[in-house]
Amino acid sequence: MNYNQYQTLPVKYIVKKINEFRIEDIPEKDITTEGVAGIKKVTAYIVCEEDCIFSGETIIKHFFPNCVVECYKHNGDCIYKGEKIASIIGESKTILSNERIMLNLIQRLCGIATTTSQYVQLAKNKVKILDTRKTTPGLRLFEKHAVTCGGGYNHRLDLSSGYLIKDNHLVANQSIEDIIINIKSSQNNKKLEVEVDTIEQIKSILPYEVDGFLLDNMSPQTTKEAVAIIKKHNRETFIESSGGITISSISKYINTGVDAISIGALTHQAKNINIKLEFVSE
Repeated sequence: MNYNQYQTLPVKYIVKKINEFRIEDIPEKDITTEGVAGIKKVTAYIVCEEDCIFSGETIIKHFFPNCVVECYKHNGDCIYKGEKIASIIGESKTILSNERIMLNLIQRLCGIATTTSQYVQLAKNKVKILDTRKTTPGLRLFEKHAVTCGGGYNHRLDLSSGYLIKDNHLVANQSIEDIIINIKSSQNNKKLEVEVDTIEQIKSILPYEVDGFLLDNMSPQTTKEAVAIIKKHNRETFIESSGGITISSISKYINTGVDAISIGALTHQAKNINIKLEFVSE
C-alpha cells in the first residue's frame, strides 16, 4: 500500500495556508502593534522550552516576509529544552504580527513529530507506523508532514486516494463481497483495503484478492492467526493493525507479522510543544 509520502510540502501550499491564517488573526490590522511599535530592525529567536522532535524547517521562513530567517535545526532533529530553533532579523512590526500564528502551527507540528517518534522508537523498525485521517481540518498536509518528520509513514491522504471498506459502508445492506466486486469493476487502479474484525471475514474475502487488510481491534494472538492465514494465501497482501493500540500496548503487536500499525493518536492526541519567541535586547 504505497501512498504519497509528505516529507516535503509545496511552497505554494505553505504560503496559501499562511495567508489564510493571517486573515483569521488580522482581519483588518494588528491594532496593538500599529499603536506601540515603531519601524525598527530587531533580532528574535525561536526557542524550545521542552525536549521535542522538530518539524517546521521549511515552513517558518514563510511567516516573516522581508526578514532574514535562519533555521538552526532540521526536520526530525531532537531539540532539547532551551535550544534555539531559528533566528529572525527584520522589522519589529512584521515579527510581532506573525509570531503567534507561526508558534501555533510549529508547536502543533513538533507535538505530532514527537508523538510519532515515540511510537517509531517502540516499533524498532519491525513495522511501519502509519497516520490516519484523524487530522485537524485545514491542517492535514502539515500534520501528515509532521508524521514523516517523526519517522512515521503516511496512509492515504483523503477519500479519493484509495479504497478502505469499513463496517459503516455496509449500512446499505450490501454484502462485502458485492462491494468488492463493484469496486473492482470500476478498474480505476486505486488500492483496495478492507477492514475486518474476525477470522471468518478474512476467509470470505481472500478469494477476491484485495490489496490489503486492516485488522481492527484484534488481540495480538488473533492478529498472528490472521496474518498466517492471509500470508499463506498471498504473501504480497498488505496487513495493518489498528484500533486502540497505544504506547503501552504496541509492543504486543510488533512481532505479530503485520506490515504496519495505524495510529490515530499520532495526530488527534499529540500534545503541543511549548515554544516561544524572544526578542534580543540591544
